[in-house]
Amino acid sequence: MTDGVTRSPVAREEFPDPHTAPAPVRGPGGGDGRLRAARLRPADVVRLGSTGLRTRPLRVFLSALGIAIGVAAMIAVVGISGSGQAEVDRRLDALGTNLLRVAPGESLTGEKAELPTEAVAMIRRIPPVEQVAATGATEAHVYRNEHIALGRTGSLTVLAAGTDLLPAVGGRIGTGRWLDSATDEYPAVVLGATAAQRLDVYTPGTRLWLGGRWFSLIGVLDPVPLAPELDSAALVGWSAARTYLDFDGHPSTVYVRAEDSQVTAVRAVLPGTAYPEKPGEVRISRPSDALAAREATESALTGLLLGLGGVALLVGGVGVGNTMVISVLERRPEIGLRRALGATKGQIRTQFVSESLLLSLIGGLAGTVLGTLITAGYALSRDWPTVVPVWASVAGIASTLVIGAVAGLYPAVRASRLSPTQALSGP
Repeated sequence: MTDGVTRSPVAREEFPDPHTAPAPVRGPGGGDGRLRAARLRPADVVRLGSTGLRTRPLRVFLSALGIAIGVAAMIAVVGISGSGQAEVDRRLDALGTNLLRVAPGESLTGEKAELPTEAVAMIRRIPPVEQVAATGATEAHVYRNEHIALGRTGSLTVLAAGTDLLPAVGGRIGTGRWLDSATDEYPAVVLGATAAQRLDVYTPGTRLWLGGRWFSLIGVLDPVPLAPELDSAALVGWSAARTYLDFDGHPSTVYVRAEDSQVTAVRAVLPGTAYPEKPGEVRISRPSDALAAREATESALTGLLLGLGGVALLVGGVGVGNTMVISVLERRPEIGLRRALGATKGQIRTQFVSESLLLSLIGGLAGTVLGTLITAGYALSRDWPTVVPVWASVAGIASTLVIGAVAGLYPAVRASRLSPTQALSGP
């Protein structure tokens, strides 16, 4: 007895001196016998993360909606662009890329040049050339009747056309029939798709006032992708144009089909063949290149729209982060209780990060479905093939997971730093 207090053997046994106490007895698994926080299995993480989502459905819907709109916008833009590209490829496969267009350029004095009347016959002598057809510009105009003022042309042209024009340009008759040897010499006319729409004339047999006399409509063309200038034209036979419209016989455009492997070689010799005296006044173009250039322009617009979709996705991520911050503030008692029961800081962080990831994943999946439906609806309305690249869907979902992890990181760290007493005592 040194301090006036008698210590019994029992007391010394129940409260051993920490400096002289033996090491704690280790369990069979090598542990030290102290209580440890249970590990969270993946199923437990998902269950904990979904708890906050189930209890606040409206807030979850609004937050996920922002993510869904961003992902849907990105997938719809990529899908519509891909569908448009597939349609262009399909058209080119059907129409061919071996069509060349020969047209007069300008002379040295700046005046419009003129192809010789023998241009078609000379081009036809090039061995790899498969088809040659021409149109010739006239001074005539087409009207529904003779009472319309002459100046009101409706931007419609009247062209002389050979009977072999339609197969050369890959055109198709929508209504009626095409010019043939029987109608080539008589006042018969075929309207392009746009011309028929502007004149509001579609029925074969209708009379049209053309070049100061009546012509009979015998057919209406479908749109011609490789020769769009024909869409807004009234086409009459080559011989009829000479007879009734004072056509001089000079072709204004010559369409040339060549062997696929020889297109470049034919293109090189066309100027000198079409106009041997002045090859520099001949312009050669490839209509399929125009379609490809248009697709490139649309691709640039696609990049801009993708940027806008990314901004929408970022805004949705900010909404998720805001939702998680509010969730941490509202659930302080829950966090304090879990910490008092032994939950570690890492488990608290895992809970809120998983909740943010699940929220973003819901929005990402919904946006993927919505973007696919938008693409399919637009493609069907335009009669395009529906194309939604797999990489776009994967990238959309992956981006939402990244945004969800970033948006939930700060609230999760903030929640894990709350001590049990601080959390249970309220804000």
